[in-house]
Amino acid sequence: MIETHQMAMERLVGYASPKAKLTRMVAGGELIRIRRGLYIDDNTLPRNALAPVIYGPSYISFHTALAHYGLIPERVETVDSASYGKNRDKNYRTPVGEFRYLYIPPAAYPYGLTLTEEDGYSYLIASKEKALCDAVYKAGLIDSTAEISELLIENWRMEESELLLMDLSCIKFLATRYGKKSLVTCALWFEKELHS
Repeated sequence: MIETHQMAMERLVGYASPKAKLTRMVAGGELIRIRRGLYIDDNTLPRNALAPVIYGPSYISFHTALAHYGLIPERVETVDSASYGKNRDKNYRTPVGEFRYLYIPPAAYPYGLTLTEEDGYSYLIASKEKALCDAVYKAGLIDSTAEISELLIENWRMEESELLLMDLSCIKFLATRYGKKSLVTCALWFEKELHS
């Protein structure tokens, strides 16, 4: 169960000092404090479902989503999410793991998202194409299709055959939303590879 401070206070209203009871529950391990004003009662709760509650608005993306779809071989320890409107990246180290929130432009934020459920908890996750575009956006300046190829295939160790199964029209649509040359170059790489 995910519980805010207000929810805990309402649940503990029958105690003489609800705040003192909450403090004892955290000290005794009945509740785990994730950040100020946010608690869980089970450390096996899906971390992807916890991410948007810690900091929002946000959705699961970047290498976390790419790993979820089996596009990168590495196991991802940090839960990466995209957020907007903050104009800066943010990290939270919690008792259940690290959560990172990376800024993307508001114009790119609402597209390519899917509502998914895990163990009874719902959260938004980027599509394959959106997660890739978000990751390329944060990868720095990329000027050529050769650099995109190096980034995706050599650095991130993605399989070209899997990449070419992605929806080109979706990537082209998303690329225009970020206002960054790297995304346009990425779309050009996909177009070139698909038509070669």
